[in-house]
Amino acid sequence: MAGGYGITDCPIARALDIVGEKWSLLILRDLFRKGPLRFQGLAEGLPGIAPNTLSARLKLLETQGVIEARLYENHPPRYEYLLTEKGRSLAPVLKALYKWGETCS
Repeated sequence: MAGGYGITDCPIARALDIVGEKWSLLILRDLFRKGPLRFQGLAEGLPGIAPNTLSARLKLLETQGVIEARLYENHPPRYEYLLTEKGRSLAPVLKALYKWGETCS
């Protein structure tokens, strides 16, 4: 990891810009474990998250191509969220964090 990486050139920094926040990782965890989820289902699995925070994290993850929103009701428009191929490729990272977290107690 030594070398001439600037913060914007560093792959770790770029990855953290997308998933380096607690709620983002927990959203991904729940989508991995439970499959597609609606906003309310995500909120129920993340006690303490404010609705505006959940909405912002979902928008960021969608903008970055990690999740997608799929319309399930037209009036009013309602969506469920699911992992994209890019999101599913984070499985080894989440598994490694899980294993590492087990050793932190």
